[in-house]
Amino acid sequence: MFAKLVAVSLLTLASGQLLAAECKVTVDSTDQMSFNTKEVTIDKSCKTFTVELTHSGSLPKNVMGHNWVLSKEADMQPIATDGLGAGIDKDYLKEGDARIIAHTKLIGAKETDSVTFDVSKLSADEKYGFFCSFPGHISMMKGTVTLK
Repeated sequence: MFAKLVAVSLLTLASGQLLAAECKVTVDSTDQMSFNTKEVTIDKSCKTFTVELTHSGSLPKNVMGHNWVLSKEADMQPIATDGLGAGIDKDYLKEGDARIIAHTKLIGAKETDSVTFDVSKLSADEKYGFFCSFPGHISMMKGTVTLK
């Protein structure tokens, strides 16, 4: 009887963990100027959320560098435009830009970087997006971020 009770308790514990929200996503970037996803969904039960950015291509960051930048959808293009002057050493992001909610550094082939941000900075009634701020990449490398 005790063994059965322990087994049921362990199964209950395991299923509870399976139902817990996944508060992390891996996004891959390529030499074809693309992300492997166009949508990131964040469960509002997450306190923090982590995005791990990988680069599966073979080109260096000065040729085909990528980052992952989170902002309100309306701010995406203005952030990218303002970041052009910042240059590669500042990840093509204007220093101190308050419109940027979170971002990774610029990476090249076979590199990874991650960013963890506070989910409380997001609101369910706002539209958010992600993009790459490398010059010209936002046209193809962008997607939506949804809080559910």
